[in-house]
Amino acid sequence: MEEFALLAVAGVLIIVLVSLFAQKLGVAAPILLVIVGIGCSLIPGAPRILLEPEWILMIALPPILYSAAVNVPITDFRRDLQTISALSVLLVIASAFATGWLIWWVLPDIGFAAAVALGAVISPPDAVAATSIGKKLGLPPRLVMILEGEGLVNDATALVMLRTAIAATAGSITFWGAIGDFAYAVIAGVAVGLLVGAVTVWARSRIRQQPVLTTAISLTVPFLAYMPAEHLQASGVIAVVAAGLVTGHQAPKRFSAVDRITDRTNWRTIQLLLENGVFLLMGFEITSIVADAESSGRGLWMAVALAAVCTVILFGVRILFVVPLIAGLRARQRRIPELAEHLDAALEAVAEGDAEANPRRAARLQRWRADAQFQATHSLGWRGGAVLAWSGMRGAVTLAAAQSLPSDIPYRAELILIAFTVAIITLVVQGGTLPLLIRVLGIKGTSEVAEGREVTRLAEEIIAARQAFLDSQTLQRENGKPFAPEVLERTRSRGMAATEALAAMVNDDDPDGHSRQHRELRRQLVDVEQSVLLDARAGGTYSSHTLQRAQHFIDAESARMQ
Repeated sequence: MEEFALLAVAGVLIIVLVSLFAQKLGVAAPILLVIVGIGCSLIPGAPRILLEPEWILMIALPPILYSAAVNVPITDFRRDLQTISALSVLLVIASAFATGWLIWWVLPDIGFAAAVALGAVISPPDAVAATSIGKKLGLPPRLVMILEGEGLVNDATALVMLRTAIAATAGSITFWGAIGDFAYAVIAGVAVGLLVGAVTVWARSRIRQQPVLTTAISLTVPFLAYMPAEHLQASGVIAVVAAGLVTGHQAPKRFSAVDRITDRTNWRTIQLLLENGVFLLMGFEITSIVADAESSGRGLWMAVALAAVCTVILFGVRILFVVPLIAGLRARQRRIPELAEHLDAALEAVAEGDAEANPRRAARLQRWRADAQFQATHSLGWRGGAVLAWSGMRGAVTLAAAQSLPSDIPYRAELILIAFTVAIITLVVQGGTLPLLIRVLGIKGTSEVAEGREVTRLAEEIIAARQAFLDSQTLQRENGKPFAPEVLERTRSRGMAATEALAAMVNDDDPDGHSRQHRELRRQLVDVEQSVLLDARAGGTYSSHTLQRAQHFIDAESARMQ
């Protein structure tokens, strides 16, 4: 136990140091961590570590997925749901069968079902390295969103396929039974996740001004979603993702600014340690995996060569899949002007009639119009498709799922080595060259000028709402009394420095003092700003990045009023 604790502490320090150096070197931290892990495993006297797969699948994976899902803008996720579903379901299935067929052809003794099981293990890409590189180099937000969405959902497809393929090795499942199991796993997983997300959001929203208690509930949400779903033979991964999306979408409405800020800090820390810890562990375990394959005496280099061929097949299948996918997106984009005209005509018809009499139809048409505008201004061309095709690095699920293969499968040690080798090759080769590819292609995200215009436009809406609120004849304090004219004027001019406001808040004990009134008025204004921001998000006319920047500003402003 003492040795394990020491290794855990050393692992955290290594993760922090490598993350710092990775930023300076311009290399994704997961790539360096795998290399550092391999180096540490070669130190004389280094302990032999082979974690049980349940430690990753049940302890590490749910928080990793939740921390990513809770920060995904659900509007952007919905807009590219079709693309994300194609990559995370159809591509994973195609990759699993393509590599499974090769493995079965080379190692026919293991059976086709077991070969497909290994194909499922090595099929889902991990988006951590790709998105970290992409965000740093300024990839378009839509491309980053697709990669993040694929990474969230494809693990569910792989794990359900793995479970089905293992059952097929015992001859206990049919083709239609496999289809039914997959559909049930997805539908039941979504249902469990939505239920857990809604209930925990409601419970946390009832706890006021106690961020420690709401944080305690927050830390249990991934497991509250994952464990019941797995017990029901549904997809725990889908349940966690659904719970995270619900929580992230409801947070601006239901949680206080302090709770949101605390949540962001806590989950980013957890995500950093767990995600990077898995990559460090991947490198550290490779020597043990190699030792097991050598001891079996059935051909270490055969397994490595087969892993290299599987990597090439995975890349080829991904290219063959991405090409028609991008072609379809471009064809859909060419139809957007015509669609926008129809939507504009429909909106005008609703406005000429009575938009207030049918607000749902008006809101739906406005959302569709905003979606069309998004598709038109955030196109995904062939250069983006090249990045999407090259972003096929494997990670945490491959590491854990490979070790969950049944012990009675022939060539088990070699199969695990194949999975680890594929993960390391894709991470080091594709992940290491992805920055060069992005620079050569010259892909750029939203320009600072355009983003600045969006921020200015949103700020103008917020300022207008603030001024209208301050000029309202019904404006009053919580106790029904009017605000002092001096307080209103000072708030309009925003002339008070932050340090003066903080000092006044600490020292003012007078319930009717101007400083106390100022804080009350500022809290009410923050509520108005938050309401405008929620309306802007519901309308879909602003990019998620702009909305997030505004949300962070309002949260910080609100936190100062607590």
